[in-house]
Amino acid sequence: MKRLILMRHCKSDWAHNLPDIERPLNGRGRKSARALGDWLRIHSHLPDEIMCSSSTRTYETCHALGLSPQIDLYPELYLADAQTLSMTLAGAQGEVVLMAGHNPGIGHFAWQAVKTAPAHSRFGDYPTGATTVIDFDVDDWSALGTKKGTAIDFAIPRELLAR
Repeated sequence: MKRLILMRHCKSDWAHNLPDIERPLNGRGRKSARALGDWLRIHSHLPDEIMCSSSTRTYETCHALGLSPQIDLYPELYLADAQTLSMTLAGAQGEVVLMAGHNPGIGHFAWQAVKTAPAHSRFGDYPTGATTVIDFDVDDWSALGTKKGTAIDFAIPRELLAR
């Protein structure tokens, strides 16, 4: 059994004239990432491996979660499509892997991964900070297939912060 936590980076800051890959999180994004970290801990969705896009905003999102695994940066995950995300995940070593990336790829990958989408109105557009927890009945990440995962949980920061 493998568990995948698919997370879109939290809200980024557009106030600076920076290249896209260097945009940091804004204040709301930092709060959202901390709330997602709390949510992951409360629900025992704790990764033993973190695969993160090399963008500043995805790294800051992963760092602000406050989780213990090392954050491994993957340049190929920056603005990656669903196929690239899947190919990169095939090399994962952990039992529970958190993969942080960008839309539209991360949202498409979530749709392709699950047999049945979570009953949440925002799953389809995968807003900033959207996080899906998916279980796969496989022994190795390279054995993943389309529509093979079971969605266990789904959260968006806006709802977590409203509690």
